[in-house]
Amino acid sequence: MLNRSMASAVSGLKAYQTWLDVIGNNIANLATPGFKASRVRFEDVMSHTLRGASVPDPAQGRGGRNPAQVGLGVLAAGIDTDYAPGTPTATGKMSHMAIQGEGYFVVADGFRTYYTRDGSFDLGIDGRLVNPSTGLYVMGWQADANGAIDTSQPLSPIRIPIGEEMDAMPSMSIVIPGNLNAAAATGTTYTTDVTVIDSLGFRHSVSLTFEKTGTNTWSWTYSSSEAGVTLTNATGTVEFDDQGNVLNVTSAGDLTIQWGNGAADTVIPGGGDFPRMTQLAAGSDAVGVADGWTAGALTSFAISVDGVVTGIYSNGATKALGQIALATFANPGGLLKEGQNLLSPSPNSGQAVIGTPVTGGRGQIAAGYLEMSNVDLAEEFTNMILAERGFQANSRVVTTSDEVLQDLVNLKR
Repeated sequence: MLNRSMASAVSGLKAYQTWLDVIGNNIANLATPGFKASRVRFEDVMSHTLRGASVPDPAQGRGGRNPAQVGLGVLAAGIDTDYAPGTPTATGKMSHMAIQGEGYFVVADGFRTYYTRDGSFDLGIDGRLVNPSTGLYVMGWQADANGAIDTSQPLSPIRIPIGEEMDAMPSMSIVIPGNLNAAAATGTTYTTDVTVIDSLGFRHSVSLTFEKTGTNTWSWTYSSSEAGVTLTNATGTVEFDDQGNVLNVTSAGDLTIQWGNGAADTVIPGGGDFPRMTQLAAGSDAVGVADGWTAGALTSFAISVDGVVTGIYSNGATKALGQIALATFANPGGLLKEGQNLLSPSPNSGQAVIGTPVTGGRGQIAAGYLEMSNVDLAEEFTNMILAERGFQANSRVVTTSDEVLQDLVNLKR
């Protein structure tokens, strides 16, 4: 029977050693990005029944008796993961990302797909977002040449081709927001310059002049002092109502600009978009803004909270390059830790549900940040003391059982 107490103590030694192993691993990963602390769950082993329970016996005048059982030790029944979020820490590197929510980054190498909370990504030599320590690519949806993203397509590595050239886009519309002074006298003029891009990517400055011709009525005229430039249908009028809003716009037709440098003619429907204008008793500040851009190269990028990667070009233009994908699981506690901050599904985690950030509880992305470990050092040190004392106490039980056995052996003398 004394072996029973020793066996129970040995099970305690094993269980507390497992606890110390988990605590040591948690502390070792204190600075590991995206690391989630583990905790041990204990349960008692089956008990040896010395006497069973009995019901009350009124005939014998005896009440019920409880069972008498001796436990046979303890078992480290499970090691659970604490999925509380870690603290986002600024790194200043745009390719670094932290998830504020329940999602996981999707990374792959062409053979296997893994999931991770570690957003320590960088641009590889091939222009793709990659985890530099594992070589795994960050997966998502690549945009097409026009910047459109189709999330119904299969996942692919996100590519950010720094240095890639962007072709020039000629101007095709002019928007004129702003105000014309309602207090201005008839005959008053106001001029603003509009930068227009031709089909060869050259910038041109075209003047837009407003002249007040009557109550709530202004004429407008485009002109250019550049040699060889000819403007057709460059005039019109804009009328305002008694609230200062655009009432009516007339034009001679679509504004056509012939550049004389070999570029195709620029055609602006109706001479521009005037309904955004107002006529109020304030200074005139109307401006003309043409679309289009000159040729340029991709110089940098930004990642929004919804995971859209936007390229920033040297010509001031921006274009969507791709969309980061995030995954969620029905039971994250069932994920298998594969090392290198990687996770893979298990039969009890469920399959990955992949989608875009800010949807389906996946959380949003904080670019330029890394999620740090959620290890609580004070809690780990406290648990370490408890585990040490538990191990020490169980070792004393082994020692005491050994001494009792020795005394039993000495009875023969």
